[in-house]
Amino acid sequence: MLKVKQNGIAKKENGSVKKEVKKELTKEVIGKTIIPIKTIKSSSKEQKTSVNIDDRIQKFEKLRGLATQRERLTETLNDLTKFNYNQDDSSSFFLRDSHNLEFKTTNTNLIKLVTTHLQSTLEQRKSEIEEQIVQFEL
Repeated sequence: MLKVKQNGIAKKENGSVKKEVKKELTKEVIGKTIIPIKTIKSSSKEQKTSVNIDDRIQKFEKLRGLATQRERLTETLNDLTKFNYNQDDSSSFFLRDSHNLEFKTTNTNLIKLVTTHLQSTLEQRKSEIEEQIVQFEL
């Protein structure tokens, strides 16, 4: 399609070619069923969300378990501290196994040694659990 301008130079009209291509593309698209992009995205988000929720719940349960362990260790350490400060010469220490075999002592030096070692072990474990809680990611 040639169009003559006022100065006498013949030029092609580009606008009509673009319009024709647009019309052809529109015809092709109209003949096909169109799935909205929003629907596809929302369904994939729902699947990711359900997976993420399950993972988050499992992680939350793990965090709750760590918090419970820390609480029990804190209670045990408090009881042990009370024992250490309130013990007198009449203290006794018992160990009993599953066969009802017993070990019993009233030796205050041995009791002090065992309780001190137990307290340091519990404090170390408590600090490890607290570190895991601080580094925990949901």
